[in-house]
Amino acid sequence: MQEPFDIAIGATNYAVFPEGNDTYVIFKEGKEYLHIQKDTDLQWIKLDMATGTPLFETDEETNQIGGAILAYVPQEEEEDNDFFEVD
Repeated sequence: MQEPFDIAIGATNYAVFPEGNDTYVIFKEGKEYLHIQKDTDLQWIKLDMATGTPLFETDEETNQIGGAILAYVPQEEEEDNDFFEVD
């Protein structure tokens, strides 16, 4: 499973926690903020925080967050290039 990561939209920072099955928990300002699920590349569905059921209302912020999730490219961990010589 993908590791959590941060995204920024304008001046707002979000922490994204992948849950699997194209579902994500979003934190804003250190607090749990949204649960979202990918519908299409351009359309994301907000999920009810208590029940997890889809809320089929168009939400531009949710779609922007989803677009940023799709655009996110994980940084590759730096490889340890130290070589040890053995005599």
